[in-house]
Amino acid sequence: MASISGNEPPDLRDLLAFYAAAGVDDALVDDPIDRFAENAQRQAAPARQAAQTVQAGEGSASRPGADRSAPPPPQRPAIATVPDEVQAAAARELASKAATLDELKQIMAGFDGCNLKATAKSMVFADGNPEADLMLVGEAPGRDEDLEGLPFVGRSGQLLDRILAAIGLDRKSAYIANVIPWRPPGNRTPTPHETEICRPFVERQIALARPKVLVTLGGPSAKLLVGSQDGILRLRGSWKSHVTADGTVIPVMPTLHPAYLLRNPAHKKLAWRDFLEAKAKLRELGSL
Repeated sequence: MASISGNEPPDLRDLLAFYAAAGVDDALVDDPIDRFAENAQRQAAPARQAAQTVQAGEGSASRPGADRSAPPPPQRPAIATVPDEVQAAAARELASKAATLDELKQIMAGFDGCNLKATAKSMVFADGNPEADLMLVGEAPGRDEDLEGLPFVGRSGQLLDRILAAIGLDRKSAYIANVIPWRPPGNRTPTPHETEICRPFVERQIALARPKVLVTLGGPSAKLLVGSQDGILRLRGSWKSHVTADGTVIPVMPTLHPAYLLRNPAHKKLAWRDFLEAKAKLRELGSL
């Protein structure tokens, strides 16, 4: 990395690009904000309002004809709950009811059990051809995907498009989805609870799409769908299996995530081998 001397100001475009990639959506003020004090004020507000109501009622009670019925106390704002097994069970039940991909998408759009939905701008369901024999599954949307509502549309998506083109495919001949349909704030890693809540949706999505070959992009999606705790560099390059709820066995080729390849271009050759394996498997199954 080139050093910046005191006489050379930093490139603001690079700085803004870094902030955007990190998930910064709003400008910050110079002075720090005491969020603890704000929270204390919000919690004390209902008590103050109730006290004012009582005082007003006492003052009016001495007046003839005054209405002695006090108004109901103000309701406290709803507090978001931490995702847990209850929400995961609800997701499993809802996902099992979807008979088509469109029904599944509607169910997911109405599901409020994952806290990531509250901070995401859009739900990223899928892209490409749902009837394709090849399905690719990533982990979670990034900033560009959250803005457009489609998976893999940023720099990672452009690289993925080039990889697909190299084996004779494109977004019209592949189906692309994510384990997590809502962007985690700041592109942070989804928590185990968030992943478990979203697991039934992506598993049902795979079962309804019925691909002949799965390619998982990155370690999280590979571990989830093949049931392994190994790292992606150990998993990639060898065929695994994903078993749907109805017992269908789908061959899975784990490979490196395009975002990882952008940071580590020397490993593109590994992903190239993995996609050649996927192409050979599709040809073997009569899909190419």
